[in-house]
Amino acid sequence: MADDCIFCGVRDGNVPGDLIYKDDNCFVIRDIAPHAPVHLLVIPNLHFTFLSGLTSEHHDMVGGMYQTAHEVAKTEGLVDSGYRLVVNQGADAGQVVDHLHMHVLGGRTLQDMG
Repeated sequence: MADDCIFCGVRDGNVPGDLIYKDDNCFVIRDIAPHAPVHLLVIPNLHFTFLSGLTSEHHDMVGGMYQTAHEVAKTEGLVDSGYRLVVNQGADAGQVVDHLHMHVLGGRTLQDMG
């Protein structure tokens, strides 16, 4: 854990956050600066900055994050219309918080990223 990580602070209850889900692998909060009507963050409980920090020992955690992303998308009513999952890696990709996390975006037609 990084002492100044805002996501670790939310996970530990030291920083306020709109927590909507938590299990042994990850937790989910609403993004405070949403880019879509539904913008959720799926965050691993373990602190990692980049995907390169993961090993085969973390497969269950990463798989759990994807399963959780689908479940919260279902809860938010996004499954039928569709949703996007995004993981930003590094400053050039738009990673703002140095704790690995996945964005779940939906609730409207999203722009083509191609």
